[in-house]
Amino acid sequence: MADRRTFNVVILGVGFLFIFTAFTTCGNVEQTVVKSLRNVTLGGTGYHSLGIIYGVFSFANLLAPAVVAVIGPRVTMFLSGLLYSGYVAVFIVPSTWSFYLTSVLLGVGAAMLWTAQGHFLVENSEASTINRNTGMFWALLQCSMLFGNLYIYLDWNGKTEISDSSRKNLFLSLLVASVLGTLSFLALRRSHGEDEMLSEEEGQSLLSTRVMYKHRANGAMQDAKSEFKTILQLLRTPTILLLSPCMAYSGLELAFYSGVYGTCIGATAQFGDAARGLIGISGIVVGIGEIVGGGLFGLLCTNNRFRRTSVVFLGMVVHFVAVYLIFLNIPDDAPVVFSTATQSKPFLTPSVSIALLCSFLLGLGDSCFNTQLYSILGSVYAEHSAPAFAIFKFIQSVFAAVAFFYGGYLPLKWQLLAMVALGFAGTLCFFAVERTQSVSADSQED
Repeated sequence: MADRRTFNVVILGVGFLFIFTAFTTCGNVEQTVVKSLRNVTLGGTGYHSLGIIYGVFSFANLLAPAVVAVIGPRVTMFLSGLLYSGYVAVFIVPSTWSFYLTSVLLGVGAAMLWTAQGHFLVENSEASTINRNTGMFWALLQCSMLFGNLYIYLDWNGKTEISDSSRKNLFLSLLVASVLGTLSFLALRRSHGEDEMLSEEEGQSLLSTRVMYKHRANGAMQDAKSEFKTILQLLRTPTILLLSPCMAYSGLELAFYSGVYGTCIGATAQFGDAARGLIGISGIVVGIGEIVGGGLFGLLCTNNRFRRTSVVFLGMVVHFVAVYLIFLNIPDDAPVVFSTATQSKPFLTPSVSIALLCSFLLGLGDSCFNTQLYSILGSVYAEHSAPAFAIFKFIQSVFAAVAFFYGGYLPLKWQLLAMVALGFAGTLCFFAVERTQSVSADSQED
C-alpha cells in the first residue's frame, strides 16, 4: 500500500510537470506574445486573460469539491487537463473570441484540477508522510519551470520580434506536453478505499450491483452537498480566517513571478537584444528556486525536525530581499501594458545578475509559503481536505486575479509595496495558527 501511494504521488507530480510546463511557460511569455499580435489577429492583453482565469478559478473553487465528490479526483484531473490543452492551442491559431472563451473555461478547469489534486494527495498520504509527499509533488511540479523556459531562451535570445513560425513551433511543443500530462492521469491507481468498495461489489449479483451503483450515485450527490456545506463552515473557522492573509499573499506573489516579472525583464531596454531571451532564463531560475525549496523543505519538515514557522519566516525574508533588489534594479514603468520597451532608469544600472538572483529568490520564497500551507492544511483538515484546499485556492486565485488586472497599470513600486504589506501580515497570522496547533497538540498529549 505504501508503494502504491508513493507511485500515485510520483505520477501525480509528473502529470502536473507536463501540464504546467505548458501553462507556466505560456503565462510567462503570454503578455509579450499578445503584444506582438495586437491589432493583427488578437485583441486584449495577456494580463486580462490571466486575470479572467484566476477570477473564474476563484469562484469555481466553491463548486469544485462537489464535482470531485461526484466523479472522483482522477477523472476530474483528466478532464481539467483537456481544458489546459485547449487554452495552449489557442495561441497556435489565435483569435480574440477563443482567447477569452478558453480563459473562462480554463478558470473552471483549474479549480477542478487543484481541488482534485489536494484531495488525491491527502488521500495517498498519512500524518508521517504528508510533508514528504508535499515536498516531492512540489519539486516535480516546479520542474515545469525549466523546459519550456529553456526553449524560450534558445529560440528567442537576440530577437526583437516574435515571428509567426517561432510562435507556432513554441505552442505546438507546449500543446504536446500538456496532452502528455493529461494522459498520465490515466495511470493513477485506485486508492485502498476504492479497492475495498470494488471487492465488495464483485461478490454481489448483477441486480445487487446495479442497486449498489444507484446508491453510490445518490451518495455522491449527498457528498457534493455535504462538501459545499463544509466549505461554508470552514470559512468561519478561526484557523482558515487566520490563514487567509497568507493565502492571499501567495496569490499576489504568484501573479508577480508568473506573469508580471517576466514582462518587466522583457521590457527593460537596458538589457538590450537579450531582454526577450532573459524572460526564459528568468522562468528557469524561478523554477530552480521552487525545486530547491520544495525538495529541501519537504525533507527538513519530516518528523518535525524543522518547524513550519521557520520555513515561512525564511520565505518572508527571502521575498523581502527580492522585492528590495527588484525595486532598485527594474524601471518603475516596466509592467505597463502598452510599453514595448521602457527607457526609464531605475536606481541602479539594470543588472542581469541581480535580475536573475531575484528570480531565484522569488521561486524559493514561493515554495516556502506554498509547501507549508499545503502541509498545515493537510494536517489540520485531513478529514476535509477537498473543501480546505478549495478555500485555499479560492482566496489565492482571487488575489492573483486582482494582481493581474492591476499589473499592467500600476507602477512597479506600488505592486511591490502591496506584496510587502500583505506578506508581513500573512506571516504573522501563520505564526498564530501554528502556535495554536502546537498548544492544542500539547494539551491532547497531556
